[in-house]
Amino acid sequence: MLALLYNPALMSRAKQGSRDAKQGPGEAKRTSGETTRRVEAVIDPQGVLEGAGVRLRRSIGTREMNYLDPFLLLDDFGSHDPRDYEAGFPMHPHRGIETVTYVLSGAVRHKDTLGNSGSIGAGDIQWMTSGRGILHEEMPQVRPEGIAGFQLWVNLPAKAKMTAPRYQDVRADRIPEYTTPDGARIRVVAGTAGDVRGAVTDIAADPIYLDVLVPPRSVYRGPVERGHTAFAYVFQGSARFPGPGREEVAVPSPRLVVLGDGDEVRVTTADEPARFLLVSGKPLHEPIARYGPFVMNTREEIEQALEDLRRGTFVT
Repeated sequence: MLALLYNPALMSRAKQGSRDAKQGPGEAKRTSGETTRRVEAVIDPQGVLEGAGVRLRRSIGTREMNYLDPFLLLDDFGSHDPRDYEAGFPMHPHRGIETVTYVLSGAVRHKDTLGNSGSIGAGDIQWMTSGRGILHEEMPQVRPEGIAGFQLWVNLPAKAKMTAPRYQDVRADRIPEYTTPDGARIRVVAGTAGDVRGAVTDIAADPIYLDVLVPPRSVYRGPVERGHTAFAYVFQGSARFPGPGREEVAVPSPRLVVLGDGDEVRVTTADEPARFLLVSGKPLHEPIARYGPFVMNTREEIEQALEDLRRGTFVT
């Protein structure tokens, strides 16, 4: 059972967001002069079973936290027990979204009906644009180190939902890293941080996707576009974020932190380090019709996707 640890009022907005995307959840009202993004909610991930039997921790894409426009799902996968992940995700369809798979340890083999195949390992990322339709499989490999990583689903705007599918596979050595003057280490997967441009480009939501490590008794400060949805997923250690007042909110791992509006994200640490994903993107403000791996704008478009599958015309 997902436990909401802070500001339950956010959840009613998240549920409403699936019906009316004019203001996506996670978008705080602007306050004159406010620049630092403050905590709106802290969420304890929910255990789920997906694919052919893979155990995951999900913090976006549940009944309680439907979506954070334009982000539809965030899964945290990690285990040293092969029984938790070896069944993998056999061939399945997607339409209307982008999937982002970031591997921390282990390896995931993949292939699709377009003829793409390969493997991503520790530090690698795969950004897949499903567009009008793709069938693919993702199979974690059984290794002594097990498997660990994340998958994020990003919505596509209506004008891009039926574009041609494509992959961006990026190896670890191509993802730029830098260290801030305060000692925080930043891996820039997408977007721009400081003067560093991320490895993944040409994404519809114009996202920033960072892997941030903050040493003990240190601080991280980074700009985020005002009006963009932003969240942090703390997956190692413990971090502190500005609360609604002057207090700080201590967030142990694993937790999702939904951030209100502002121009800057500030994170501090006490006696232990913190590592987290920092993700932001431009909200689409479009209606959402969602059915499993399909995310479109109308119910009729979902029915068309199912009909295409039945007729064998889903992938063209």
